[in-house]
Amino acid sequence: MSLSVWLTLFAASWAISISPGPGAVASMSSGLRFGFKRGYWNAIGLAIGLAIQFVISVIGVGALLATSETAFNIVKWAGVLYLIYLGYKQYRSPVAMIRLEQDSVQNTPVHKLVLQGILVNIMNPKGAIFLLAVIPQFLDLSKPLLIQYALIATTLCAVDLAVMAVYTGLAAKVMHLMRNPHHAARMNKFFGILFILAALFMAGMGQKLA
Repeated sequence: MSLSVWLTLFAASWAISISPGPGAVASMSSGLRFGFKRGYWNAIGLAIGLAIQFVISVIGVGALLATSETAFNIVKWAGVLYLIYLGYKQYRSPVAMIRLEQDSVQNTPVHKLVLQGILVNIMNPKGAIFLLAVIPQFLDLSKPLLIQYALIATTLCAVDLAVMAVYTGLAAKVMHLMRNPHHAARMNKFFGILFILAALFMAGMGQKLA
């Protein structure tokens, strides 16, 4: 892969990651609830989920999702239902629960934050289909593909981690608002609605990329 091609990939990776979506919502929600230090584990989970999606796209399952309406719908609706569940859970979370998590952040299981990030990404079929369309644009078939795949995956995941760090950090900056029960309840509902809107966006996605 030439330097010019990699720079194009690098720029595209930032545009892809910055675009609001389920990952950004998850990062902001975690930063708000747990602060940057703990909340960033969710971003790590998102990056792992992205890497898994990349592998899925490379081995051809992404093609199945793009061409099989049944497979596409199964994965799509599983992702929709999961995001709706997350949104409902956050929307309905009592203020007291949020404040407790702020006070005992060290007791928050890291593996749960990582797992949530992984699930948010791998249960979004649009990601696999999108990667299937993007990856070939940066491949040089006259050169070893494995190295190129590794470079593309590393670039995408590294940029995504950086962007999600910004989202998590910005949300963590307003953690002080959570000390006010009224603000805490409004913030909780706000992020719950964002999750549900992301789910509805996925639900409205058709077979246009097929």
